[in-house]
Amino acid sequence: MLGTLDNGLLAIEELHRFPNTPVRVLDSLHWDALRLFHEITHGLAIAGRERRVELDGIGVDTWGVDFALLAADGSLCGNPRHYRDNRNNGMLEELLRIVPREEIFAQTGIQFMQINSLVQIAHWNRRGRS
Repeated sequence: MLGTLDNGLLAIEELHRFPNTPVRVLDSLHWDALRLFHEITHGLAIAGRERRVELDGIGVDTWGVDFALLAADGSLCGNPRHYRDNRNNGMLEELLRIVPREEIFAQTGIQFMQINSLVQIAHWNRRGRS
């Protein structure tokens, strides 16, 4: 998507659409991070080369349900797990036994769903970083 401001009005235009299909590896579900990177850079190339747009910035939004860990050099520490990965099953309930719902909401303001990054991080921290 390309967003532009004109006299205080935001206009949004689709420049490049691509499928976002998770990848199953043994019993885990992952994002295809390299494919996503390729497609995002392709969209940026369309903006720059074809449209001659000078970008002021870029952004990526996961809607609060996924994350990727990066090393100091910017490389991926591992392929990110997909929010629908079965490792999340039961983790929300486990998290709520440790941290009260009211405290989580006061700190984060998030909805309580097992797909949230907080639940995934709780799993990662509690059961080993896999």
